[in-house]
Amino acid sequence: MTNERKIARWKLSMLELASELGNVSKACRIMGYRLQQFYEISRNYQLYGAEGLLDKLPGCKGPHSNRVSPEIEKAILDHCLEHPGHGCLRVAQELALKGVNVSSGGVRGVWSRHNLLLRHQRNS
Repeated sequence: MTNERKIARWKLSMLELASELGNVSKACRIMGYRLQQFYEISRNYQLYGAEGLLDKLPGCKGPHSNRVSPEIEKAILDHCLEHPGHGCLRVAQELALKGVNVSSGGVRGVWSRHNLLLRHQRNS
């Protein structure tokens, strides 16, 4: 059982305890939750059922809209494997000479996604 599932079961047991005791405040005190958390959990359970008890991390789903195109990413990777000693700015400038427009931050982002931030990682 994953940690998320354990937390979901803990939340469900808090909801059950509150209904058994008939006292939300006392159930929250026993289980270590605040009242506001209880009401959020209760609302999620009523709306979505057991899936509503799972913690969902906020954030971007899928690739970011500003991500470089696959063609540019391939050009960056090809260049950095040919010239592993070049830094982000040098790669961006060299690619600009070839007609590929990308910032040094974009180069670094591609390297980060492919675990190539260090020169010795780009050597192999």
